[in-house]
Amino acid sequence: MLKPSAFASEPTLPRSVSNGVHQPDACDVLARVFGYESFRGDQHAIVEHVIQGGDALVLMPTGGGKSLCYQVPALVRPGTGIVISPLIALMQDQVDALTELGVRAAFLNSTQDWQDTREVEQAFLSGQLDLLYVAPERLLTDRCIQLLERGKIALFAIDEAHCVSQWGHDFRPEYLGLSMLHERWPDVPRIALTATATDVTRREIAERLSLDDARHFVASFDRPNIRYNIVEKQDVRKQLLQLLKQEHAGDAGIVYCLSRNKVEETAAFLCANGIEALPYHAGLGAQVRAQNQSRFLREDGIVMVATIAFGMGIDKPDVRFVAHIDMPKSVEGYYQETGRAGRDGLPATAWLAYGLQDVVQQRRMIDESAGDDAFRRRLGAQLDAMLAMCEAIACRRQRLLQYFGQRIEPCGNCDNCLQPPEAWDGTVAAQKMLSAIYRLMKERGQRYGAGHLIDILRGKATPRVLENEHEKLTVFGIGQDLSDQAWRSVLRQLLAHGLLVVDQEGYGTLALTEESRAVLKGERTLMLRREAERTARTATPKSKVLQPDLPEGAQEIFQALRQWRAEIARSHGVPAYVIFHDATLREIAMARPDSLASLGHVNGVGVRKLESYGESILACIAEHQDR
Repeated sequence: MLKPSAFASEPTLPRSVSNGVHQPDACDVLARVFGYESFRGDQHAIVEHVIQGGDALVLMPTGGGKSLCYQVPALVRPGTGIVISPLIALMQDQVDALTELGVRAAFLNSTQDWQDTREVEQAFLSGQLDLLYVAPERLLTDRCIQLLERGKIALFAIDEAHCVSQWGHDFRPEYLGLSMLHERWPDVPRIALTATATDVTRREIAERLSLDDARHFVASFDRPNIRYNIVEKQDVRKQLLQLLKQEHAGDAGIVYCLSRNKVEETAAFLCANGIEALPYHAGLGAQVRAQNQSRFLREDGIVMVATIAFGMGIDKPDVRFVAHIDMPKSVEGYYQETGRAGRDGLPATAWLAYGLQDVVQQRRMIDESAGDDAFRRRLGAQLDAMLAMCEAIACRRQRLLQYFGQRIEPCGNCDNCLQPPEAWDGTVAAQKMLSAIYRLMKERGQRYGAGHLIDILRGKATPRVLENEHEKLTVFGIGQDLSDQAWRSVLRQLLAHGLLVVDQEGYGTLALTEESRAVLKGERTLMLRREAERTARTATPKSKVLQPDLPEGAQEIFQALRQWRAEIARSHGVPAYVIFHDATLREIAMARPDSLASLGHVNGVGVRKLESYGESILACIAEHQDR
């Protein structure tokens, strides 16, 4: 299970001297082990800071290379890097990927029997591990703490650090105990990493993990390869099916649903329509979840339909789309979930369908949630921000990044940029809707939802309208100029602008706010969004959206290399991306190297992989390049 590291087999690495201790050079480790000629962005500064013993808090988008920020220092500093990871199911793949690089890596978690556990513990104590992955629950046990105290630790890496935030969307109470790392090992550097955190969450992470003196590194949150597309929910399953068949046929992707029942129903619907889809939620047995997750990671073209219980820490680089068929609870959650698409830097899609019922349901869940008023107000503010993004008229990416304190120019790669929606003066329409709600609020003990309101405005004499004599209201029939769908859009936007609230008693009915008065009195003009017509003609063909063009000869070599990779991955029992990412295979196909030396200059081809696969790759290129 434990393989020699690149350093065991390559003892001639150039060395530098720090405080009298010989150390390998970070840039050389990057090149020889990971196969990259240079660091990106803040990576080099982060790596050097941690190597020198400094604490760091790193905010970097998914796919930005966070793992290198602790893996390289762990290979440079004496001892073993301890990585705290919240996802037991993914540790095996992370360890497999490092082992392929020649790094001595292992994990400790509840899936192992006592013999495997003892073997890993002995390897750590004897200094035979470069990296050791530990779940936070395991780390906090007396046995694990005593084990770590007997070994040499290079650093502590706290992955998915936003889990410590009680305001966050992935709160894990076990993370609160990790502040003890500084108390027990004050001289061991700690690096906390996350892809998602506002300024408030970042301060909370630093406080709860006792990272008071840590240097903060905040990279751009922008993921320019992701196209954001938000649509009005109509027949959402048919809308989803159209997206998958027209733009993502055969692609791997994730579909997020709010409830377990919807997960299973949606997965069954997709399977019935010829798409290989698997369900994932906390109500499934652990073995079923593990099997489905393994298939998603290791097979091509699988669609995972899941609740938010799935996805954190997913390393699969070729997820081509993330679709939400229910509105997420927060912008942080939305960003974290959509960030699982396109980790390889190639084009990907973030698609969301939402409707008025989503807003009502989310408000009800907030009202019924445990916690004090401050907690519910925070959840309400998060939902308001998410709703404002859904109803935005301007660039989606601008709105998304603004939430995290970053400003950019319009992106040109979201639905609002590509097909700008029309803005219209909705003041009169808003006054009609607010007036109808005001009149119904005066009927004590009665509860009326959005559908009944729209029936009144549209002048529909339904049995309920007639039973309550609402056809006699002065607002009856004054909204016939708008369709039912248009009125639902108005309602959503009134909620987004804070001019309406969902009642606090769980009935899903609507009430005015203090801000409503100015609109009713004509003191405030209200510009609303009108959906642009989105037709199949305007969709960008899949071949242009998702596959950057390769020359004909290179395309054939690329496909041959993918087939070769699949066979190697099956024989090793690992996901294909653990062998090589698509991006590396594309670069090989374009460069067509004819020697091991030239192949070694391709990004992602380190010393160990060159030794293991170099001759086989060159043979594959030679076989297909002249066809």
